[in-house]
Amino acid sequence: MTTEEIIRFLDSLDGVLTLSPLPGDGSPEISWGDTFFYYAPDGVVPKTQPFATIVTKNYPGDERSRLERPDTFRVNIAAGKDAFREWTRHAPRDTVDDADASVTDTVIAHPVYGTVGWLAVVNPGPRTGTAVRELLRTAYDLARSRYERRSQTG
Repeated sequence: MTTEEIIRFLDSLDGVLTLSPLPGDGSPEISWGDTFFYYAPDGVVPKTQPFATIVTKNYPGDERSRLERPDTFRVNIAAGKDAFREWTRHAPRDTVDDADASVTDTVIAHPVYGTVGWLAVVNPGPRTGTAVRELLRTAYDLARSRYERRSQTG
């Protein structure tokens, strides 16, 4: 699975706003080259976290996936507590940060945001391609539901 395949998959879903920061667009330099996915049918960046991201480099305090390796990226997915439990066999709050976060083509607790239920996959491939699509769809559905609830109450 490539970053382009992930972007195409998510862009095919209604209401997804995809942000890919670049030099000169006013975004922080650290985000250049990464991709952020929001549910925003009005096209306005919401004040919420994205429901998924693709990162292509290490961030300060988030180096354990070793994204400095050539052709390495990580897809991060807010698929919810149920999916998190299914994949990790424990609750997000019970996440231990001693797992190898650099392993590829394996669904893992996010090395930094696992305690809040995020999952991650470094270089999704044959073992995780279907799972990544399913988890992204779940994260999308959750983001859409949150948006719709907020729209009804706001």
